[in-house]
Amino acid sequence: MSPDRFYASYLIETPVEPAKVAEIMAGEQSCGTFTRVQGETDELRLRARAIVESVDLLDDAPGPALPNAWLDRQGTRGPWRRARVRISFPVENIGANLPTLASTVAGNLYDLGETTGLRLETLHLPAEYRRRFDMPQVGIAGTRRLTGVAKGPLVGTIIKPNVGLSPAQTADLVGQLCRAGVDFIKDDEVCADPVHAPLAERVPAVMAVVREHQQRTGKPVMVAFNITDETDAMRRHADMVEREGGTCVMASLNACGYSAIQSLRRATPLALHGHRNGYGALSRHPLLGISFQAYQTLWRLAGVDHMHVHGLQGKFSQSDEEVVESARDCYANLAVGLDDAVLPAFSSGQWAGTVPATWRAVGNDDLLFMSGGGILAHPDGPAAGVASLRQAWQAASEGVDLADYAKEAPELRRALEFFARKA
Repeated sequence: MSPDRFYASYLIETPVEPAKVAEIMAGEQSCGTFTRVQGETDELRLRARAIVESVDLLDDAPGPALPNAWLDRQGTRGPWRRARVRISFPVENIGANLPTLASTVAGNLYDLGETTGLRLETLHLPAEYRRRFDMPQVGIAGTRRLTGVAKGPLVGTIIKPNVGLSPAQTADLVGQLCRAGVDFIKDDEVCADPVHAPLAERVPAVMAVVREHQQRTGKPVMVAFNITDETDAMRRHADMVEREGGTCVMASLNACGYSAIQSLRRATPLALHGHRNGYGALSRHPLLGISFQAYQTLWRLAGVDHMHVHGLQGKFSQSDEEVVESARDCYANLAVGLDDAVLPAFSSGQWAGTVPATWRAVGNDDLLFMSGGGILAHPDGPAAGVASLRQAWQAASEGVDLADYAKEAPELRRALEFFARKA
């Protein structure tokens, strides 16, 4: 990898020669357009133009993946060729400008008339360029320190009901969850600063309970307050959380945007829990949008500490393979010689029964395992729900079948009986 260039790879579909389309992509996203223009000298092109590094042809498609009026106007009818294209871009075209980096690798390319499918798959940066962007402030080691969890998975949960609870009711629920033994509690993405429970009231009420719990038991619990809002409000709310002794804030990445998350990162030392809600709109079509490796790379340049990856055997559309690959992307440093891994947050329909698959797939416990119903809906209460998760994790890490382990673990046994009936 050249220290002066960064690299993006794409899956494309087109009725045009793929190598020609690759050159159009490189020109469109650097110094050129569909034709050479005045001022586009050879010297300028040498300095600033993106370069097509490779074009690997794949099998043809039976028809176009997406509609394309530009091709329709020309009467183009295929064949529909697919290819993987790798393009490198000069670092100095962009500098340390995250919104422009995103616009370069995932901008107007999606509208190219020559394509009926285009997906950004990977993004790789040289080490010196990566260092010009924000780093995680807390990361995996810091999250373990702030929660007092030296080993084992971090067990977390989500405030449920999602909305409707008053500040006092929220604080009461948080107290129950602290007593149940969780390490991490987060707001839902749809509950930020509602009229019925404004952050100005909810944060002090919740943190009073969390502080009392820590003073009484010695156990710190991390609460991720959802401060998603416009930039100045997020900074004010992060300051309030810090004043109250909190250690984490959460933001909906896609709704806030790169600049807002960068501004928040630079304004607070708190752990920044990145929620990816809305990512499905960018990723579910296999010939459109952005794959998680590139997606999480861009957001990690904004300095997040935790990234959602969904969960194995969960309630959402992602395959288990995609979830596992997403977690591995979070563990991977973005460049050689750096330590900038982020904590993958598993969620969506997780309970004791999904633990073995998670352990087999990931092979380590540097993760946040979040369970809403798996804790709060356990028939013997939240404490039993937390115990069932820890028992399941112990069984999985020892290679013991859950049913066998549950013979001596009543909380796990009840979870297996109860949630199996719900499946």
